[in-house]
Amino acid sequence: MPTMADVARSAGVSVATVSHVLNGTRPVLPHTRQAVLDAVDALGYTPNTLARSLVTSRTRSIGLAVSAISNPYFTEILQGVEAAALEAGYSLLIADPHDDPRHERKVVQLLHERRVDGMIVAPSAEPHDLVGYLGRHTVPTVFLDRLIDPRVPAPFFDQVCSESAEPTARLVTHLAGLGHRRIGLVAGLPGLSTTGERIAGYLDGLGAAGLGHDERLLVTGNSESAGAERATDALLALPDAPTALVTANNAMTIGALRALRRRGMSVPEDIALCCFDDFAWADLFSPRLTAVAQPSRELGAQAVRMLLDRLAEPDRPSRTVRLPCAFMHRASCGCPEEAGRTEEPGRTPSPKPSEKGTDS
Repeated sequence: MPTMADVARSAGVSVATVSHVLNGTRPVLPHTRQAVLDAVDALGYTPNTLARSLVTSRTRSIGLAVSAISNPYFTEILQGVEAAALEAGYSLLIADPHDDPRHERKVVQLLHERRVDGMIVAPSAEPHDLVGYLGRHTVPTVFLDRLIDPRVPAPFFDQVCSESAEPTARLVTHLAGLGHRRIGLVAGLPGLSTTGERIAGYLDGLGAAGLGHDERLLVTGNSESAGAERATDALLALPDAPTALVTANNAMTIGALRALRRRGMSVPEDIALCCFDDFAWADLFSPRLTAVAQPSRELGAQAVRMLLDRLAEPDRPSRTVRLPCAFMHRASCGCPEEAGRTEEPGRTPSPKPSEKGTDS
């Protein structure tokens, strides 16, 4: 195997210069840098990452712990994380916590024992052990999609998520504007920040539309298809069943549609449907699904950028970044199809995320 010394001889430079080029530790003249890179290609040199990690105490690897990797939403987040990490010269170690607090703590510890430089984690509904472990070991961490309780002392944790409350309220007010007065919500797993925020948005939307809140119309689908199917059945069994339905993630949308199909109900003729989370085949349904689209790939890329900022400046203030969503206006809400209409007027996502410091 060619060595760094072989590269240095071929390029006519010192071993230190080769190291600076490969590790980005010091600026090098463009023609010198190109000579080193040409020598690397010609010789087929591969850096010894293990040796480099022993010297630098960095492995240039990131631990990613997200549940339901098979969910298209998290799959797209993973693609965003992977692309941004690769561009920065980092590799990924991936684990699925299965939304189980005990398993979550175990897999994060295993990733940490692999000496990853930092973590990107979508926390469970009960992340106390997780946060405690990361805090005791001062692991640079970005919490993704789901936020932790801001009262938890975590000075070196950052967070990134989509807006949840306002887009959910927009779905409700849109349905109310179409004449619906009984609007149901199939909410996610209790304890998740996304669940709480989407419930808050649902209630805000009802209030903005001048509608009262019937507690029977708010049911829990536990963020998964089977739970949403049962929850939708419960809504439809009410003597005064809802005429419109909002589902709080894509998996629950599938469960709700199963329940409706089993009862022989049509969307939107028998019941209107809007969903939080867009996915690749949402516009292939008949009718096409009106949905809130999260910027999933950008969420993943933003998490990597925030983690790299934390690694570069360990003492920087904690940040919480929220990215805007888009309203994908289709026909399942009961509106007629209009070619080329994807976003509700007045809700064009800003290219810049909202950002604030936190005390967490």
